[in-house]
Amino acid sequence: MPVINRIADLGPQMTEWRRWLHRHPELEFDLHQTSGFVAERLREIGVDEIHEGIAQSGIVALIRGRGDGPVVGLRADMDALPITEETGAEHASRAEGKMHACGHDGHTTMLLGAAAYLAETRNFAGTVALIFQPAEEEGGGGEVMVREGVMERFGIGRVFAIHNAPGLPFGHFFTTPGPYMASVDTAWIKVRGKGGHGATPQECIDPIVAIAGMVSALQSVVSRNVGAGDELVISVTQIHAGSASNIIPESGWFCATIRAFEPRIRDLAEARLRAIVEGLAAGYGVEVEITYERGYPPTVNDPDEAEFAASVAEEIAGEGRVSRDAPREMGAEDFSYMLETRPGAYLFMGTGDGAGLHHPRYDFNDEAAPVGASFLARLAERALPLG
Repeated sequence: MPVINRIADLGPQMTEWRRWLHRHPELEFDLHQTSGFVAERLREIGVDEIHEGIAQSGIVALIRGRGDGPVVGLRADMDALPITEETGAEHASRAEGKMHACGHDGHTTMLLGAAAYLAETRNFAGTVALIFQPAEEEGGGGEVMVREGVMERFGIGRVFAIHNAPGLPFGHFFTTPGPYMASVDTAWIKVRGKGGHGATPQECIDPIVAIAGMVSALQSVVSRNVGAGDELVISVTQIHAGSASNIIPESGWFCATIRAFEPRIRDLAEARLRAIVEGLAAGYGVEVEITYERGYPPTVNDPDEAEFAASVAEEIAGEGRVSRDAPREMGAEDFSYMLETRPGAYLFMGTGDGAGLHHPRYDFNDEAAPVGASFLARLAERALPLG
């Protein structure tokens, strides 16, 4: 695998960076220790500009090449998850109830490694914008950065990102043109009936029976309202009602996550959920309150940029180790907001065997950092060629 030699030399340093980040996880926008560490490394690396405090704790750093040209954005997320770590590693989290269980410590390290190489060599014409983003897991930091004008402010014309993928072959890359990751919406449904003694249900209006009917009926949306080729997930993930074995409660609630790739399917899912819940509420004689929250939109790769990124990945990974038509993922990603404003692409990079993402025993594979950094660096050089 042709990892860039200079980046391979940085491997031990990148491991130190990554493990420091892993020991000091922070959540959402409260990444001041993390962003301080990143900014200090960028100053040591010798980038041309560092702009801090974007979306509270995000950073955009600029590296200028050897001639005039456009601006390409490379993005890494920095936040951790509210999970108690169980790896037992020497570099395990020192923050109770927080850990880098998704590998954002690795993403940040890979972008720092690419930055070190690009700032030293500058074998490109134009500018590389290094985007270090907060709050990918919760809070939509990508949306906030876009809303604060990073694309316009720094003249970014194209934007790219990668995500580690444990369980997939080490050093292989995966992407696809068009929608790659799903939108994510959440519905909370509160149901109010009339409580009473469980021995006299005829005197009550049972919210539990109504909730059970609603949950069952919602399963028909995927099987009966969308075509077999239109991907949609509606999963009820919580049900809460009652406090005693002999009492019918006054009220209860449940919530669901809704995932789709196409706007029309996303709209249909919301409309059908509302219609089913409201219709059954009338039938069961209960009152309902629906709170429907639109979350991250689908992550949609520009077809030309996806092919470009795949060709660069093949330079690093080698022939036969890049999938250009990978299956679409029902997970969500707020890089989607950046891809709504600029053409670009999102890829996964296999990191070999290990616990899955968001698992308390997950740990980023440090051997993968030079591979990802080489891809990001070469991506910038190919997007901004000299001459």
